[in-house]
Amino acid sequence: MTPNEVKAALGSGLLSFPVTTFTSDLKLNEAAYSAHIDWLDGFGAAALFAPGGTGEIFSLTPDEVAQVTRVAKKHAGKTPILGGAAYGTAMAVEMAKAAEAAGADGVLLLPPYLMFAEQAGLVAHVEAVCNAVGIGVVVYNRDNIILSADSVQRLADQCPNLIGFKDGHGEVDRVIEITTKLGDRLVYIGGMPTHELYAQAYFSGGVTTYSSAVFNFVPELAQKFYTALRAGEKATTDQILKDFFFPLVELRNRKKGYAVSIIKAGLEARGRQAGPVRPPLTNLTAAEMDELKALIAKVA
Repeated sequence: MTPNEVKAALGSGLLSFPVTTFTSDLKLNEAAYSAHIDWLDGFGAAALFAPGGTGEIFSLTPDEVAQVTRVAKKHAGKTPILGGAAYGTAMAVEMAKAAEAAGADGVLLLPPYLMFAEQAGLVAHVEAVCNAVGIGVVVYNRDNIILSADSVQRLADQCPNLIGFKDGHGEVDRVIEITTKLGDRLVYIGGMPTHELYAQAYFSGGVTTYSSAVFNFVPELAQKFYTALRAGEKATTDQILKDFFFPLVELRNRKKGYAVSIIKAGLEARGRQAGPVRPPLTNLTAAEMDELKALIAKVA
């Protein structure tokens, strides 16, 4: 796919990050991952990020990142796959190249490791990754890569294959400034943890798609919410928020790292194989698993 084709696909519907499945001894479980991608492919995601934050890219080696991308591409049918790149500039460049070599249709550039930097340095970081590959690049605006509207404009001018801006920072006024200044030059993606809680506010700011983590284990519900949001059916979205998302977030917020752990637990609760999270994340307790199962039973 060309960068513009990937851009169009990203803006056409709901997106998601498949979890990365592990065995009980924390090795990649390629068979389970293949089965998970096969299953998700039947629920109409516009594109999948494999691996991304929910896919524990921060716990994978660069070789594992490439392996996950290859498997996802093989089993995703016609669904576009965006591989992940992260950490310092040199490593992010190598990961982006590896994603391209693995057949990815695009790259999601996650925040660099540890250091906070000035805008000039962040621009140079993103530009280096864009220049290293021919496929489309989406920059993930969160944590220690918070770009100004001027920086995004500069990158859009300098990097033809920069196709998207994904926001997980939550500063909606900044997002509105970026969408207003750049118009349709980029596709704009919501990326807050459990973004459904923020989707309506972002929607009004020009961000009409987002990545849904719960798509991993309740894809039908995730699509129902997204369809209702796009149709302006507020009664439906409000009911789903009350019945499912608000209780889910209450459980998610009990411990750090549960934004990922609870997604894997949701798959296990539905009888599908996800495996544990890798350290430094921790798994839900048995009692919390019972709570999650009861919640899922009400909506799935």
